[in-house]
Amino acid sequence: MELDELLDPSRVFAKLPASSKKQALQELAKRAAAATGRPQRLIFDALLERERLGTTGVGDGVAIPHGTVPGLEGLVGLFARLAKPVDFDAPDDRPVDIVFLLLAPETSGASHLKALARVSRVLRDKAACQKLRECDDPKQLFALLTNKVSSLAV
Repeated sequence: MELDELLDPSRVFAKLPASSKKQALQELAKRAAAATGRPQRLIFDALLERERLGTTGVGDGVAIPHGTVPGLEGLVGLFARLAKPVDFDAPDDRPVDIVFLLLAPETSGASHLKALARVSRVLRDKAACQKLRECDDPKQLFALLTNKVSSLAV
């Protein structure tokens, strides 16, 4: 699974405004609703439900919120660099500024887990994250994300 199978340039956002974890999830849900045609509230509720199980903040300023959404046709990703880092309850207590949202249909099974693992591998690379933090152009962010993925071993 490559990131360009989950993501397209219209779902990459630089300087996403948010002052809290909840607001970041709301902003992402709004954009995901526009991209998928699914109701914003349905997406937001799925994200909140997942966060109740444990934070999706993974450390080093990165979060990978995810959830299943009824009626989705396939896996959908959104990438955002937040305008200002926010507390995401990450295990290392560092605020988050890089967020990759992954939504899956209820029937996605193992493909959802494979996609999460792929995103996680990419965003664990500190050098790649530094390049993402230095970039303000959504198209360049998309290129960085997709080029980085294609250069990693599966």
